[in-house]
Amino acid sequence: MEQGIHEDCGVAMVRLLKPLDYYQKKYGTWMYGLNKLYLMMEKQHNRGQEGAGVACVKLDAELGNEYMFRERAEGANAITEIFNTIHKSYIPVLNDTRLDESQKVRQFPYAGELYMGHLRYSTTGKSGLKYVHPFLRRNNWKAKNLCLCGNFNMTNIDEIFDKITSQGQCPRIYSDSYIMLELMGHRLDREVERNFVEAKDKGLEGLDITRYIEDHVRMSNVLKTSMRDFDGGYVMCGLTGSGEMFSIRDPWGIRPAFYFMNDEIVALASERPVLQTTFDLECDDVKELQPGNALLVKRDGSHAIEQIFEPKENAACSFERIYFSRGSDRDIYKERKKLGEQLTMPVLKAVGYDTTHTVFSFIPNTAEVAFYGLTQGFKRYVHEQKIKAVLDLGHIPTAEELHEIITAQTVRTEKVAWKDIKLRTFITEGNSRNDLASHVYDITYESLVPYEDNLVIIDDSIVRGTTLKESILRILDRLHPKKMVVVSSAPQIRYPDYYGIDMARLEEFCVFRAAIALLLDQGREDFIRKVYDDCRAELKKPKAAMRNCVRDIYEPFTVDEINSKIVEMLRPEGVSTPIEIVYQSLEGLRKAIPNHRGDWYFTGKYPTPGGTKCCIQAFVKYFENVYQQFKENYHTK
Repeated sequence: MEQGIHEDCGVAMVRLLKPLDYYQKKYGTWMYGLNKLYLMMEKQHNRGQEGAGVACVKLDAELGNEYMFRERAEGANAITEIFNTIHKSYIPVLNDTRLDESQKVRQFPYAGELYMGHLRYSTTGKSGLKYVHPFLRRNNWKAKNLCLCGNFNMTNIDEIFDKITSQGQCPRIYSDSYIMLELMGHRLDREVERNFVEAKDKGLEGLDITRYIEDHVRMSNVLKTSMRDFDGGYVMCGLTGSGEMFSIRDPWGIRPAFYFMNDEIVALASERPVLQTTFDLECDDVKELQPGNALLVKRDGSHAIEQIFEPKENAACSFERIYFSRGSDRDIYKERKKLGEQLTMPVLKAVGYDTTHTVFSFIPNTAEVAFYGLTQGFKRYVHEQKIKAVLDLGHIPTAEELHEIITAQTVRTEKVAWKDIKLRTFITEGNSRNDLASHVYDITYESLVPYEDNLVIIDDSIVRGTTLKESILRILDRLHPKKMVVVSSAPQIRYPDYYGIDMARLEEFCVFRAAIALLLDQGREDFIRKVYDDCRAELKKPKAAMRNCVRDIYEPFTVDEINSKIVEMLRPEGVSTPIEIVYQSLEGLRKAIPNHRGDWYFTGKYPTPGGTKCCIQAFVKYFENVYQQFKENYHTK
């Protein structure tokens, strides 16, 4: 997949259910929970390289001592930096000969029972440590302290902001993370105060009131009252100072979450293989947190799955399966292979059924599994052709005939493309930067017969097309293939995402640009303006009544027509090799990934009203700010 397209975030949680000395005796270290958190975060490094953060809560800390800890860092090495800092803080305690082992454990900040980790990719463009999760809300009452992180993006943060400010709140920062922290913190305050009143009614005083509150706080009440108005995809995770732990998944199941429980731990992560590897589990040991449900662990360690909201129509993100989640997951691996295999017939058509003179390869590295599926489909086709050739002989074949039939057709695979370097951001001069970008990939020279072999190269998706134009097509052309067939295991990406993946602007998509160009070719500028006028009219309606009229842009054209235009627009100057693009079909997507029906990237059918509204707004912004310049540039070519 192209550079610069990011998934929102990854989360990790660990709750130890035994005293720390239990883990010291059984596993040889009281850092068992901390070590597992580190592994879980490293195994999800693919989900966030802009920053990371961890939080810890110590149960039963003595009065006057800190009980809630947090460490954050920015950059791709944030995890290493954070855990180095944590371990360095233990050295003075470790070397203090006046303390016995139990005293050292009590004094070390991160010797706790509750751990939470987060990996960040920004979908808003906002940077700086203050935007790195977890976020922390402080209070002198333990139960009112809240630490929050999540994998989410909300479409209606403006509405939530207006709601809480009308109640008298004044968030310090306008962002969904901080507003969610303040809103949930406000509801947590009310829950604590409810229990305070109950405790007073029972005649309790002093610390007995505190204990009553901590024993009776119901985080399900907090989640029901704070999350009910949000429109978006989310997995929200949190800790309280009194020892509550929770994670809630959106009612549409857009963002993923998996958990594992036994008598020693409760753990949660964004991906199933992370838990399997970290805790040495079988696939079926790990459960998926269902849409609208929350994983709740109380201060005393009792835990349960509770339905917070009624589940909506299944909209689990299909793009998670195609690209973002780890391919080592049992089901995702099979799905990606199936995506590739289902492209066999359209690719055969593209190469004129000439398997003898076709070389197969993939764009490193996430398309590798789909590549295995595609070549598996071609091998099956070739075997069927060989069987037919034998049967067509009409007699028992000789050894020579069998040898000729068997060796006549093969499926030829090569590692043609290599991911070579990353573009260094300190180079800003335009021509130099573009030249470096063109060399991000390298090729295996003489890996096909020039002017005789077709080259089929598969990627997981084609989004912006910039990498194809600036690097891949140009460098593959050096091999002088007879024809290049670029294959996408995902369907055409036509619409932005607003639930956590960094694809928010229509003009970024090569498919959208191609559709606009086709309309301009046909002199249908009035049609483009009509879509704009229709979008403005829709924005005057209630969200739930809005129709996504951006979909009208694609109605006049077939997939093949758009594909041909994409090739025309992405073809690098000087490259004359015939090029064809083959995309996955929507039917193929649904067949390969039947349980993840969230396909708004491809269909424009958003699961929430907020998604539809955001897409309509995106077209209005495009028409008002980008379209005129695009039109002028296009007409001058």
